[in-house]
Amino acid sequence: MDTYGDMVTLLLCFFVLLYSMSTISEENWKALVMSFNPDADQNIHDVPEDSGGPSSDPMDDSGDNADAPLMGLSQEDIDEDIEDLYEALKAMAAQQSSDDSISVMKDGGKVYVTFNDTTFFNGNSYQLREEAYPVLDSLSQILSNASESIDEVRIQGHTAQARRDQPNKVMEDRFISSNRATNVLCYVQQHSVLNPGKLVSEGMGQWRPVDTNDTAEGQAHNRRVEVIISGRDLEQEKLAGTVEQYTTQPEAAAPDATQSTTE
Repeated sequence: MDTYGDMVTLLLCFFVLLYSMSTISEENWKALVMSFNPDADQNIHDVPEDSGGPSSDPMDDSGDNADAPLMGLSQEDIDEDIEDLYEALKAMAAQQSSDDSISVMKDGGKVYVTFNDTTFFNGNSYQLREEAYPVLDSLSQILSNASESIDEVRIQGHTAQARRDQPNKVMEDRFISSNRATNVLCYVQQHSVLNPGKLVSEGMGQWRPVDTNDTAEGQAHNRRVEVIISGRDLEQEKLAGTVEQYTTQPEAAAPDATQSTTE
């Protein structure tokens, strides 16, 4: 019985100690730590007033920044940046084109910019014209200004069906449209601070026309480059992550003449 009684007494003391530690004051906490390590005085952190240590909720893993949006931006900040980007692109279109060769529209969190073929390229060519550079410089600067709020920039190249009675040759059709989109993308990547992982190029060929191919004017509308800019959605990012997880650097570095060749 004595052994059993001693065991019960020890258990009682143990649970009393646990209870006392759950409501321990800062001074008692320091005294307890000092009893084990007299040299620990300089390393003892203050104990929160409402508890003796970390959060009492085992499911609460939120730190000071856990609920803060990535890069310190709120959804309101992002939406405002995308709206400013939209207005800047409209101003660019008005300044750079007097013949509606650049059009800008906005739908939800996406901004759509359309450049007809004469803005960037000569017919049946994917080499950028000299006249394209000022436009692309403006585009790159506008994208840079909103880089933290942009989720993705998708650049699509389109062609027109040359003959009414038959489709274009598949290889030429896809090749020209893909290379047009890629050349625009490469210029933007080299002249903006936008994360390269956010840039995507696509060759759509003749298969997504916006006008008839029966007239020269309609074909000019169909031969185009479209830039689709998506703003970030913080709620979606919590579920699916962000494009930064695929890259080793958060932002694109400045162009480097010593860049290695692709392997």
